[in-house]
Amino acid sequence: MWTDKSLSERISTRSFIRYGLPVAGVAAVLVACHALTGFVGTTALYILVFPVIVYSALACGIGPSILVVLVALAGAKYWFIPPIHSFRVPDTAESISLLAFLLASSAVVAMGEARRRHNQRLQDGQVELEVRVQERTVELDTVNNSLRDLSARLLRLQDDERRRIARELHDSVGQLLAGLAMNLSAVRADIERLSKTAAALTDSEALVQEMNQEVRTISYLLHPPLLDEAGLASAVRWFIDGFAQRSKIRVDLDLPVDFGRFSPELETAIFRIVQECLTNIPRHSGSSIAKIRLLHRDGQVVVQVEDEGKGIPPEKREAMVSAGTPGVGIRGMRERIRQLGGALEITSNGAGTVVLARLPAIENSSIAEVPPISETSTAAA
Repeated sequence: MWTDKSLSERISTRSFIRYGLPVAGVAAVLVACHALTGFVGTTALYILVFPVIVYSALACGIGPSILVVLVALAGAKYWFIPPIHSFRVPDTAESISLLAFLLASSAVVAMGEARRRHNQRLQDGQVELEVRVQERTVELDTVNNSLRDLSARLLRLQDDERRRIARELHDSVGQLLAGLAMNLSAVRADIERLSKTAAALTDSEALVQEMNQEVRTISYLLHPPLLDEAGLASAVRWFIDGFAQRSKIRVDLDLPVDFGRFSPELETAIFRIVQECLTNIPRHSGSSIAKIRLLHRDGQVVVQVEDEGKGIPPEKREAMVSAGTPGVGIRGMRERIRQLGGALEITSNGAGTVVLARLPAIENSSIAEVPPISETSTAAA
C-alpha cells in the first residue's frame, strides 16, 4: 500500500494544478516554436503540442484537456497560420489541418478521458479494497487476540483441572490402591498356601485314580467278570486285547465262532492257562508274536499256545523231564488240568515253545468221576 500520494493524485485533488500545468506546457511549446519561426512549421507545432494534449487527457481530465486544445488552436492560428496575428478564417488547406488537429485531439481527449475514468475506478476499487483489507485486518487482530485470550484461559483451566485431579487421585484413589495392595498381598499369601494344598490334592487324586485303575485291573485279572457273564470266548478276547496293548506283542487267536459255553471250573482253567502262557512270553521268551488256538472236538477242549522266542533253557528242560520240578506257573497249570482230568504237554526248542493242554468238555460242575487222561511232557533239543 502506497504511503505517499502520486503526482496524478496530487493533480486530481488541486484544480489550479490540473488547469495550470497543461496550459503552461502548451504555452511553453507555442513560445518556443514562435521563437524558432522559420525553422519550425505548423506540422512540427502540431507534433510538439500533441504530447501535452495526451498528458492532459490522461492525467488532468476532460476540462483541462479541452482548454489545452483550444489554447493550442488559438496560438497556432494567431502565430503560425496566415494571416498571422489574426483570427480570421484561414485558407482551405490550413482549415483542413486545423480540423484534422481538432479531430485527432478530440479523439485523444476522449480516449484519455475513458482511460482516466477507468484508472479512477481502479483507484477507487483499490482504495475500497485497502479499506476492506484494513477492516478485515482489524477484525482478524481482534479475533486473534480473542483466541490468544481463550487459549491462555484454556491452559489455565487445564492446569487447574490437572492439579485438582492429581490432588483427588493422591487423596482418594491412592489410599484405595494402598488398601487394595495390602489385601492382594494377603490374598497372595493365602493363594500360595492354597496352591501347595491344591498340588497335594491333585497328586493325591492322581494316586487314587491310579490305585483305582490298578485295583480294577488286578480284579479283572484275578477273575474277569466277562468270564461269568459272557463266557470264555469274550473273556479271552478281552484279555488278549489288553495284553497286546500293554506288551506290544502281537497275538493271533484262533477261536471258532461256535465254541460254546462250558462249566465255570473248565472255563476258568482254560482262561488261567491262556493267561499264564501269555504272561510268561515277555518274562522268559522274548517273542514278538504269540498264537493261541482253542478247539472243541471229540468231547475234548484243546488249548494250544505257541510263541517264537528263545525257548526254555536246556538245564530247565532236563529238570522238568528228570525231576519233574517245573516252575510255579507251570505247576499251577498242571494242577488245574489234573483236577479236571486233562493232560498238559510242553514242547520247547531254540525256535520257540508250544504249550498243549487237553481237557474233557465238562458241561456241568461234576468232575469227580471223570477218569484222568495220561499226562506226557516232552522236550525237543
